[in-house]
Amino acid sequence: MRNSHPAKASPELARSRILAVDDEADNVRVLGQMLRWAGYQNLDLTSDPLEAVRLFDLQTPDLVLLDLHMPVLDGFGVMDRLHVRPGDWIPFLILTGDLDPDVRERALSAGARDFVTKPFDVGEVLQRIKNLLETRQLHLQLRRHAEELEEKVRERTGQLAETQVEILYRLAIAAEHRDDVTGEHAERVGATAALIAEEMGLGTELVELMRRAAPLHDVGKIGIPDAILMKPGPLTPAEFEVMKAHTEIGTRILGRGNFPLLDMACEISRSHHERWDGKGYLGKIGEDIPLSGRIVAVADVFDTITHRRPYKEARSSEVGLACIREEAGHHFDPEVVAAFLRVAESGRLSEVAHRHSRAREGFPRELTALGLQPFREESPV
Repeated sequence: MRNSHPAKASPELARSRILAVDDEADNVRVLGQMLRWAGYQNLDLTSDPLEAVRLFDLQTPDLVLLDLHMPVLDGFGVMDRLHVRPGDWIPFLILTGDLDPDVRERALSAGARDFVTKPFDVGEVLQRIKNLLETRQLHLQLRRHAEELEEKVRERTGQLAETQVEILYRLAIAAEHRDDVTGEHAERVGATAALIAEEMGLGTELVELMRRAAPLHDVGKIGIPDAILMKPGPLTPAEFEVMKAHTEIGTRILGRGNFPLLDMACEISRSHHERWDGKGYLGKIGEDIPLSGRIVAVADVFDTITHRRPYKEARSSEVGLACIREEAGHHFDPEVVAAFLRVAESGRLSEVAHRHSRAREGFPRELTALGLQPFREESPV
C-alpha cells in the first residue's frame, strides 16, 4: 500500500455505510484504519464472505469494498448472493491483484463499478471511494425526488378523482330530484347497501366503497325523458326499453374512471336491475351478477317501495320487508336477502330512514314494468 495525498470525507459522505470484505485479516484491519482516518465511521468489516452476505442483508450499505479471490465463497459468489432491491444502486469497488481482462469483464458484468489493483495507493483508493459515494448520494437524491413527485402525482390524481366523484354525486342527485322530491333516495340506498355488505362480512374497505358507490346507481336517469321517468301510468314496451337504457347511460358516465370507487359504481349501475332468476335487464343469472349489483338491487327496491314518488304513495316497512323476503331466490340473491333481514331485525335499517328521510317516496316505473307492482297494505304479494 502506497501513500499519496489521501482525501478526507465530507461530513455528509462520512455518514455513509461501507462494507469491506477481504479474506486476509490484515487487509481488513488496514482498510478499517484507512477509512476511519478519512472520517468514515459506519463500517462493517469482515474477512468472512458468508458473514458479508449477512451484514449486507442486515443493513444495506452505500458502498462495498470487495476482494475477488477468497476461499469458500469468492467475490463473484458474494455479489451473486447479495439481495439488491430493484431500482437501488449500490457501487462495488473491487480490490484485486488479478489483472486478467476476462476477470475484470466478468466482475463488471456481475455489478462491479470500479477496480483498485493491489498493492493500492491510499490516496487513489480514498478518491475512488469518494467518487462512488458521491454518485450513490446523487442516486438517492434522485430516487427521493422521484418518490416525492410520484406522491404528488398520486395526491393530485386522488384530488381529481374525488372532484370527478363529487360532480357525479351532484349529477346523481339532479337525476334523483326528477322523481324523488327530497333527492335522498341515493344516499339511503348507499347506507343500506353498506349495512348489507357489512353484515355479509365483506371487510371495511369494500363496505366503504359500497357506501360511496351505491348512491350513483341511477345516475343514468339523467338521460331519461321526464315523460317516461315521471309517467303516472304503466309504461308501454317501447317506453320501458327507453327506461332500461338508464343503466347503460350510467355505465358510460361512470366508466373508464381508473378509480376503485368509480369502477364499483359503474359495475352497480350496469347490474343493479339484474335478477337472480335471470329475468333482469341483461339476462344475467345468479352469481354471474356482480355481488355489488345484487346488494344494491335489494337496497334499491326496499327504499323505493317504502318512499313516495310523484306517481305513487309510500308503503310501510312491513310491506317492503315482506316483498324482499318473498322475492328471495327469484328477484334477489337469497344470501343478500338473509343479510338484509338480519340488518332490519337489528334495528339498523330504521336508523338509515331516520338519518336520510324528510319525506316518503315510492315505487319506480322500471320495477313496475318488471312486474313488481305497488303493493296493497292488506296483500303484500
